[in-house]
Amino acid sequence: MIVMKFGGSSVANAERIRHVASIIEAYKDSRPVVVLSAMGDTTDHLLEAADNAVNGTVDIQKVEKLHYDTAKELGIDVPAISELLSELKTLLTGISMLRELTKRTRDYLVSFGERMSVRMMAAYLSKNNTPACFYDAWDIGIVSDSNYMSAELLDEVWQNIPQHLNGYKNGETKEIPIVTGFIAKDKKGLITTLGRGGSDLSATMIGAAMGAEEIQTWKDVDGIMTTDPRVVKDARPVPEVTYEEAQELAMFGAQVLHPRSMLPCRKTGTPVRVKNSYNIKSPGSIIVEHHTGSVPSVTAITSVKNVTIIDVQSSRMLGAAGFLAHIFNQFLKWNISIDVIATSEVSVSLTVNSKNDLTGVIEDVKRVADVQVKKEKAIVTIICDAAHSSSILSNAFAALAKENINVQMISQGASKVNISFLVENSEVDTVVQVLHSALFK
Repeated sequence: MIVMKFGGSSVANAERIRHVASIIEAYKDSRPVVVLSAMGDTTDHLLEAADNAVNGTVDIQKVEKLHYDTAKELGIDVPAISELLSELKTLLTGISMLRELTKRTRDYLVSFGERMSVRMMAAYLSKNNTPACFYDAWDIGIVSDSNYMSAELLDEVWQNIPQHLNGYKNGETKEIPIVTGFIAKDKKGLITTLGRGGSDLSATMIGAAMGAEEIQTWKDVDGIMTTDPRVVKDARPVPEVTYEEAQELAMFGAQVLHPRSMLPCRKTGTPVRVKNSYNIKSPGSIIVEHHTGSVPSVTAITSVKNVTIIDVQSSRMLGAAGFLAHIFNQFLKWNISIDVIATSEVSVSLTVNSKNDLTGVIEDVKRVADVQVKKEKAIVTIICDAAHSSSILSNAFAALAKENINVQMISQGASKVNISFLVENSEVDTVVQVLHSALFK
């Protein structure tokens, strides 16, 4: 058994659904379980419809048109989609009457995208003589807590999923399961969503619980790349990375599985393969617990733009116990996540996403320290083997010096697989190009 996950862009229209169906059919002998996201921009259209409903207007035209037009183009009749659209309109009518959208209702609302997507795919596959059956996540025992918009799966999921899918794995049933990603139900039977990386988490949870040979996540590039191919034309696929390296890549901007989605497969050692839906024959990149061959000194380079550096310095707290704890508690208070940190005894430099409102935390920190805020910065991260950090840094700084680029901050992660630099936003693409040229010869 394998698990195949396709994101929203992979099933955005009739043409893409046909293509994904052909991929599923090519792997049908591997007994795939397929996990799908909502079609294209459906989630955005649903949220737009919710905003309109809060303002008193009920309109599902965009969602309705996309799904009816797609079904017509595919030559399928999907009564279940008509039923869901009717249910959606009823929900939006309720929202328009209350003029309110709670987190719980929002989760119910956005679930319609995934639920319609799996019904569309199952109907099309069955029409093409590839028996398939759609499942909402809760139909195979995917249960979460009640933290709406960012729910966590309950431990009982590990037992629930095999109870529902063992018959398929053992060949007792033939229909390929097409399962909704991203959504679940809590113990009260209310729909929840799994937050960032939710569809990937659905796929890895199913794969890990079922003891799948591998979990495949299908994208539009030949796996994990040495860097963004839009920035560096000669970027190349990385054949193998560890879970730890993949987590660091995802944290620092690469389009890999979200770190939380890798937890189930790390628990069981289930490999994850990143594949190219436009190049089926490419082996892609495999994510494993440990490198199976020699460990490369540098695996990949990634970047995140639009970050803010906050420099905090306090000579008044020289040698004082708890200085850093006090600073970090202020960020906890304001629910602001810190990405990169560099410290000394009386100062700390840290980065945060520029989208955060920093007004409150800056005021609080200023009570005990001097604070400087520098915006329009970028993080460039080298995913590497820290055993070679000296030579990596030597080559990196030599290459940057030739281009007269100054690094404003440097940090080596505790995981020992990343080194991060802070540079100007305007320099980031040049920095990535220079480093890639110097480190991948």
